[in-house]
Amino acid sequence: MPSDSDSFNWLPPDSLAATQRLLGCELERELGGQVLRVRIVETEAYDQSDPASHSFRGHTPRTSVMFGPAGHLYVYFTYGMHYCCNIVVGPAGHGAAVLLRAAEPLEGELTMAGLRPGARGVNLTNGPAKLCQALAITRELNGQDLAVPPLRLIQRPALEPAAITQTTRIGIKHATDRPWRLYITDNPYISRR
Repeated sequence: MPSDSDSFNWLPPDSLAATQRLLGCELERELGGQVLRVRIVETEAYDQSDPASHSFRGHTPRTSVMFGPAGHLYVYFTYGMHYCCNIVVGPAGHGAAVLLRAAEPLEGELTMAGLRPGARGVNLTNGPAKLCQALAITRELNGQDLAVPPLRLIQRPALEPAAITQTTRIGIKHATDRPWRLYITDNPYISRR
């Protein structure tokens, strides 16, 4: 199927602006004939000028997706046990992405629970690794064009700024003072208040 990445012209090229715009949008995962759908409720911005970003040291084989066109998925393995996923933003050649920290299940919750044995309710998708497990996102989806199956990003109306909390990022060692983490204020699925 041909790429339709031009359909992501609604996504701001600045990673911080994109963190806000992605809140409320949806991911739709096709898996084994089933559809799993979640609403993005927590995001973090990363940019090549940011020492906490994988793209800070420049273009490498590992980070090449981050320097590609907007609307693709950048997947990485962390702590030797978990996958995390980011949506690439910005123009091709500029290493910027938005980490998906948490999401709210909308469809296929039982299948997600099967992918995360023992997890129920908010614990199903309230963290970046949990979200990847619940949607079966692994390195095989690194570079996925989010305009086409099996994993698509679905645009939803932008949220009002009053519905969003902006704070510092968590789980990193560098540039911890930057307020580049955003979440839907009253959503119970966020990873940490």
